[in-house]
Amino acid sequence: MPISFGSKPGRRIDAQTSDGRDARLSRSLSGTNLERAGDYNLRTVLQAVRLNRDTTRVAIAQQTGLTAPTIANITGRLIDMGLVRNAGRMQGGRGQPALRLQINPEGAFGIGLNIDRDHLTLVSLDLAGQVRSRVTREVAFAMPDDVSAFVRDVLDDVIAQGGVDRDRVLGVGVAIPDDLGRIRLPHQPAGYDKWNEVDLAALLKIVPWPIHHDNDAAAAAVGEAEYGTAFDNPSFFYLLISAGLGGGPVIDRSYHRGANARSGEIGLMPDITGRPGATVQDTVSLSALLARMEAEGFADPTVADLAGDDARLEDVVAGWLADAVRALTAPLVAINCLLDPDAILIGGRLPMPLIDRLAAGLTAALDAVPQPSRAKIMPAVMAQDAPAIGAAILPFLAHILPSDAILIQSGRQ
Repeated sequence: MPISFGSKPGRRIDAQTSDGRDARLSRSLSGTNLERAGDYNLRTVLQAVRLNRDTTRVAIAQQTGLTAPTIANITGRLIDMGLVRNAGRMQGGRGQPALRLQINPEGAFGIGLNIDRDHLTLVSLDLAGQVRSRVTREVAFAMPDDVSAFVRDVLDDVIAQGGVDRDRVLGVGVAIPDDLGRIRLPHQPAGYDKWNEVDLAALLKIVPWPIHHDNDAAAAAVGEAEYGTAFDNPSFFYLLISAGLGGGPVIDRSYHRGANARSGEIGLMPDITGRPGATVQDTVSLSALLARMEAEGFADPTVADLAGDDARLEDVVAGWLADAVRALTAPLVAINCLLDPDAILIGGRLPMPLIDRLAAGLTAALDAVPQPSRAKIMPAVMAQDAPAIGAAILPFLAHILPSDAILIQSGRQ
């Protein structure tokens, strides 16, 4: 059947991009077949169980519109596969109490790797969405060999610390900025453009599972859509503040990439209120904030230094926040007017107190601008380590969670 665990030893696995996951029924006249429809129903029922702490077959039938016999058959299969568990019978009520169904956190795992200009992070995630283990290495402009060495050094520890069953790992997701070697940031070393030619599957050949990869902001937004605030805010724009600045539009819980898969590039928009030729990312990024600290005499500043409370640091941070609000106001007005999202979510490596202050400043600035509607601005549920966690979700999306792509019958089949 389409859902399977692990991979055959020695099998070469090529990296899987976002293209398949992002397929939309509206883009072609592709049909489907019974196998794909059955796979979709299986994934949909698993999703229904995953989104509820306790549920029953009757509740799933009401939620999905599938018949009771179909639900009974699918939930039985999911229990046999170890993805769902029987949690006993409901208490109270008349007649025979219904069986309670729960997601089995141990049923499947994803490994997530975030490659960025200032750090490397590896996490393990279970089927319930809990981070089971995490390792971060602060390293400036890691080269490809540094990344493969990092994964080789820490993977076994991440597996052991997380209590991860290797046979139930669905894959490794990689979140990496677009144009990693092309867009220059302060202190970028010579030779960093080597990233432009990297084959991620070959780089990570030391891992025995399928490799999936996506843009870091897209991975963060996808993770939020699956395990974050998306059921309260099904349409949102994710603002990822890391070494650079990225964004991700999610409409009705589906990530939208655009015609050239470059939607959400808020960091590359012109900063119309800043110096000529500047982009928003030139101000709104950790690189820009740390550069300000360095200019004020902080020696080799890092993200950890932002937790300090001395007056000199506060002056730098306050000035950066004011400029960040100024630079982001026009782009966020455009997002409000063009997309009309439920929320604008802020995530990334900023300490949470700074995310809160930025959200408050942007809320005040946007309140002062006439708009047909205004989305609330708030921290993402998965604000910290969001790209790594989102990367760990990519194998779930490829193998066991529902999407339009599951239904599309390719003409090559």
